[in-house]
Amino acid sequence: MSHLDKPQITDTRWNNLYTVGAVASLLQLVVIAAYTIVVAVLGPRITSAEEFFAVQQSSRLASLVRMDLPLLILIGLYLGNFPALFLALWRVKPIPTLFATLFTVIAVALSFASESTFALLHLGDLYAAAGSEAQRAQFLAAGDAVIAAGWWNSSGSYVTGILLQGSGVIISLVMLRSKDFSKVTAISGLLGNAFDLAQHLIHPFVTAVPAFFSILMMFYLIWYPMLAWDLFRLGKAQLKVEKEVVP
Repeated sequence: MSHLDKPQITDTRWNNLYTVGAVASLLQLVVIAAYTIVVAVLGPRITSAEEFFAVQQSSRLASLVRMDLPLLILIGLYLGNFPALFLALWRVKPIPTLFATLFTVIAVALSFASESTFALLHLGDLYAAAGSEAQRAQFLAAGDAVIAAGWWNSSGSYVTGILLQGSGVIISLVMLRSKDFSKVTAISGLLGNAFDLAQHLIHPFVTAVPAFFSILMMFYLIWYPMLAWDLFRLGKAQLKVEKEVVP
């Protein structure tokens, strides 16, 4: 029996946490696939208030999914799998695992605080009800200001990205030292997060991020299902031990 078939059991009371983490990882994969389809069918991410208001007036749902709401769901799901990763890995490398988990929680909180879709929806409603061109111009300016202060442009979001991808790199390095996660899981997580972090770091300073960064970020499509597989396996192993311990 290989080392991957014999997880290092930590506490039999927490098997459900592994299952939650596995489901969250699968949902992250679903969100990525769905967002890819949205971009292919409806068009790329909206980058201006004028475009957002125009899309909103024709389809409110399209305006939601073409902004950052799907990615916000993707990031929020880290609150489902990182507690499970902390439980599985804190005995291997406690300090890096703790910091990776804290960085993730902070990054998720900052992401929810700075995402601008609902603010733009409110401004879009005001824009549609405006009675003059002067009022509409004011709402357009306010919308562009919201976008400028939100994701992709603000210094706060820049730090958030560093924390989120940085925590992914750290936790993947810890996985390499653990017998409970496959090397494929650890390496795909390390490469996906590392290349994502690299493109995030250079994004403000270059006009276009090199295409190979986007291609190599496809390692996420390996990381999420492998992460789900390992966490499901850990949860199953925990449940088996619990049944053996409790008569």
